[in-house]
Amino acid sequence: MNAPIFVISVAAELADMHPQTLRQYDRLGLVSPSRQRGRQRRYSQQDVNTLREVQRLSQEGVSLEGIKRILQLQNEVAALRAQVQDLSEELMARQRRADSSRVFAAGLAGDVVSLVRGQRPRPRSQAMVVWRPQR
Repeated sequence: MNAPIFVISVAAELADMHPQTLRQYDRLGLVSPSRQRGRQRRYSQQDVNTLREVQRLSQEGVSLEGIKRILQLQNEVAALRAQVQDLSEELMARQRRADSSRVFAAGLAGDVVSLVRGQRPRPRSQAMVVWRPQR
């Protein structure tokens, strides 16, 4: 989908636009096709989809500057969603590792405590209890 395979004439036909319009959108930064040797533009299917979105928004009366901002925000949202997905997967992996290494033991007060493998329960209080006889 992101392979740059279409020359400008084919991309323009697929997007139902004039090739000069694609050149203008490239100059404005709305769509950034990859470049081959000789500076030829090559468009991917994703680029063609973006061109169609630009055309749709333009027909709805959105200015080119507004379209550019909308596209930037859509790209930012997509990047943030990918980051959230990556972080969620990392968190789940950490939880699986932590769950597999948890050990339960009886604490000093008889309560159940969760420990990391190889760890001993700590006393609740480090204070010494001193017994003094009454007179």
